[in-house]
Formats: sequence, C-alpha cells, structure tokens
Amino acid sequence: MDALILSCGTGGGHNSAAKAIAAEMHMRGHRTTILNPYTLYSQKLAAKIDSTYVSMVQNRPHLFGAVYSAGQMYRKLPCKSPVYYVNRRMIPIMENYLSNHHYDVIIMTHLYAAEIITNLKDRHIELPKTIFVSTDYVCIPFTEETECDAYIVPAKDLVKNYVQLGIPKEKIHPFGIPTDHSFSKTENKEDVRKRLHLDLQKKYILIAGGSMGGGTIKDTMDALIKGFSGRKDVALLIVCGTNQKLYDALASNPAENITVVGYTDDMAQYLHAADLFITKPGGLSSTEAAVCGIPILHTAAIPGCESYNAEFFQATGMSAFCRTPDEALAKATELLFNDEEASAMLQSQQDQIDKFAAAKICQYAESCVWQ
Repeated sequence: MDALILSCGTGGGHNSAAKAIAAEMHMRGHRTTILNPYTLYSQKLAAKIDSTYVSMVQNRPHLFGAVYSAGQMYRKLPCKSPVYYVNRRMIPIMENYLSNHHYDVIIMTHLYAAEIITNLKDRHIELPKTIFVSTDYVCIPFTEETECDAYIVPAKDLVKNYVQLGIPKEKIHPFGIPTDHSFSKTENKEDVRKRLHLDLQKKYILIAGGSMGGGTIKDTMDALIKGFSGRKDVALLIVCGTNQKLYDALASNPAENITVVGYTDDMAQYLHAADLFITKPGGLSSTEAAVCGIPILHTAAIPGCESYNAEFFQATGMSAFCRTPDEALAKATELLFNDEEASAMLQSQQDQIDKFAAAKICQYAESCVWQ
C-alpha cells in the first residue's frame, strides 16, 4: 500500500503524529510519503505559514486565542470559512501532484490539508480514500466543513462533539492520537537516568512548552525554580524546544539543581526518567506523556484548543490543570510526594489512552484499501 501523509509544521504535534503513522506503516511493509502540501507551491510559503504560527504562539499566545475564538463564532455562519477559500489556490497544484504520484490512501494530520482535499473533492477530482486524524481533544473550528471519508478522534467521549457539529457518526472512529513506539516502550527508570547522566536519588520535574516552548510557561518555570531552590531532593529538567530565547535566558544563569535542554528528539527518554511532567496542554505531547505513564500537570495553556485539551485531561483524571504559577508550584509538590494521587492519575491514563492508536489507524487504512 502507498500512503500519502499530509501535515504542516504549525506546532510539532501534527508532524509527530504523521511520523508515528508512517513508522507503523513501514513496520507493516507499506510505503509512505510525508508531505507539507504548501511546499508544492513554494518552500517559502510553507516556511512562512509555519513561522507565523510559531511566532504567535511563543510571543503573543492571547492573540492566537482571539483568532481561535473568532473561528468558533465564524463556524456558526451558513458559509465556508476563509481557510477553505484561501486553500482554493492549491487545487491545480495538488491535482497535478496526485496525477503524477500514485497513492492508495491520503491521511491528514492537519486541518489545512483536509481543507485542500475538500476543495479537490468539491471540484469532483477523483481521489483515493481520505482519512483525517485529529491531534486535539476537541473538534477544532472548521473541521466540520471538510469532506473526508473518515475522521480519527482521540477518545470515545468526543464523538458526540463531532456529531453535534455536523460530522456523520459513521465516519468517526475514536482510535486515539498516534504516538511513536518509543513512548509506549517499557523502560527502567534507573537505566534511563544512567543514560542521561541524572541523579538516581532525586525526584525530577520535567518542564516543557511543547516543541516550540510556547505559551506563558516561563512564568511557571520561574515559580518552580524559586520554589525548589536549595532543595537537595528535587531537580528540574527544562526542555525549551526551538525557543532559543528561552534557552539562552535559562542557560545564562545556571543553577545546581536545573538541567536545561534545547530541542530534543529524545523526549520519551526524559519522560521515562522523570517523576512529574509539567507542560502546556498540547494534544500530542500530552498523549505521549500519558502513554509513557507519568503524572501530568498542565499549565500555561494557549487559549483555544489547548484549553480544551487540559479540561479533558483533568475531567478524566489524567492530569491536574493549574491556571497560575503559584497554583502549579503547590500542585507539583503535592503530586511529587503523594503516591496515592499520582498512582490514581496513572491509572486514569491507562484507562483513557490507547497506546496502539497508530496501529489501529493503519489497520483501518488497510481495510479501506483492501475491502
């Protein structure tokens, strides 16, 4: 089987999900192509779309929240969104690409890609089976105006949300968010810490702001650095992602109990090594942590889908959601030293999150092609 996986770099989660699906496909003997569709127009356009999003999230998260809120209001109107119409110009480009490349299935991990495919369908251009994979715990604005053969959603409890917004129930499959095998792998914490040259006796708090180090996570970091200053039994692991400004600020003032990491492809190892994960509530990164099995504290949510992600995780017992840095500090201390509460959170993660989402998505794709 030949699969085309369309994604964009507006946040690391979409590409991570695409890579997880591709890895599973390869294990099953299939061929895959991961493509940012805008690169077919120009590399410059693709880079511009990605960088504009990243800059907004890192520097002006509340502006992103305003844009998301506008999308929520716009979706109530009886017309297609601007996102749909902007992607019209991709019709001849994408049609030409598909006419020169054979694929049995198209899998999309980003809304923009689904909008491009919908434009093609509206022009009655023949396409293989199309599957949209959601990477957030909510039906994000304009998903309902897309036309795909199937929609993969993160959890059964979210099916109602998608149906209410107009997506046919028979098209919805709650397989979960796909994650790389490294996160579900059973690891011995002591062995992982030795590989990462970490202290075997301390409790480690892993702090990250997603691949971009976005949101207002820096305020939470400052509160934790101050709150745990001088303690010999607790250390902080801070992953800055691609946020060089944040990395430079932290690395320029090193402390004895803080380890600062820039961008890493080895996030699974850090999750396996730590005792608590504090992060903004990205859908993919939160799912990866739950698959690893580590207590999660969500904070610094970028207004919009991340707020819904945090609320879903908290409502199902998979994380604690703290709105302020001081609240995060208090809750972090509680989770670090309350084994009963931490164990209950890990059990909720096991009950809610399917570690084999990537496999189920690929199995479904096979059934679509080989039926």
